[in-house]
Amino acid sequence: MQLSLLDEVPELNKVFFLDVFAESYFDTGKKRMRLSTINGQQIPCDLKVSCPSRLVSNYPEGTIFKLDARLVRRGEGKTPYFIAINRNNLQRALEYFDYNLKVQNGFDYVYPIKRKNSNKVLSSAIIQRK
Repeated sequence: MQLSLLDEVPELNKVFFLDVFAESYFDTGKKRMRLSTINGQQIPCDLKVSCPSRLVSNYPEGTIFKLDARLVRRGEGKTPYFIAINRNNLQRALEYFDYNLKVQNGFDYVYPIKRKNSNKVLSSAIIQRK
């Protein structure tokens, strides 16, 4: 949910946003990892997010981050962009935990199966060894 903390002018012109979701991608022009907003939010998708690339490059391409951001409007005819607030505390989005886990381990990742009575099976295996 995007909320505006402060308004620049009384006409409800939002500047600060909470809980913005952005996905990492590799920018071939700048040859580094960058962030871009994702679809399905109350803000436009594909807005660039300015943040330290050293934090984003710790994770694979496609990882989704949750951040607070400030909207920057440049001049006329130029696209606006976000600047991440608390840039040094950038963390992956818990809402996309399963998706981020698949990105990190490859999309062929199979979740471990939880077995019932795994302690009984383990203890019987130990008894058989003795």
